[in-house]
Amino acid sequence: MRFCLNIDHVATLRNARGGNEPDPVTVALQAELAGADGIVVHLREDRRHIKERDLYLLREVIKTKLDLEMAAVEDIIKIACDVKPELATLVPEKRLELTTEGGLNVIDNIDNLRDTIRDLHKSDILVSLFIEPDEEQINAAAEIGSDLIEIHTGVFAEAKTEEEQFDELEKIRFAAKHAKKLGLGVNAGHGLNYQNIKIFRELSDIDELSIGHAVIARAVYTGVDKAVREMISLMKG
Repeated sequence: MRFCLNIDHVATLRNARGGNEPDPVTVALQAELAGADGIVVHLREDRRHIKERDLYLLREVIKTKLDLEMAAVEDIIKIACDVKPELATLVPEKRLELTTEGGLNVIDNIDNLRDTIRDLHKSDILVSLFIEPDEEQINAAAEIGSDLIEIHTGVFAEAKTEEEQFDELEKIRFAAKHAKKLGLGVNAGHGLNYQNIKIFRELSDIDELSIGHAVIARAVYTGVDKAVREMISLMKG
């Protein structure tokens, strides 16, 4: 199972003072040296954390994989086609949300998403759809030509009881297996942390986990190198 670090909240901290530190690009390079398999950034329409300059610099310097989270809107699609990340992950986006609150409704937005996937494919960019662990949404993702899905793990992460957590984990397990049968790659992420990550070792159909806030928060105390190495150790045993 691969690990990709989302560095959005490094940019959030930088932007709080309007300066240049901490630099998300530097953190990305440190994470690669510590063993991360890729870097994830979300270029939001309101540019609340990652900026275009960050994105273009990352494209120039990182040696692993760049995963650009993005809304399926015209101006961001144009930037993505210019930057050419290895992967574009289409996510829902609301202006007032603190972070992405749930998965895409592929079924209700199928025409726009199909067109977006087509445009990104023309620039040789693989496409993932960030969705709930729902069979019908997965079927729709496969139907419109997505290369991968990313399963939203937020409900699992926020479960209040072990029973709720187990039920959601079974949904994730089934979703990953079903997606693989349809020929889709399977990533997962949202809300995963140092307490709930170990169980994901058992989910062999998940290829990659995207984790951000928990690692950046730990790095405040321990440093990026140790934070990344500790997460990878917990994931892989």
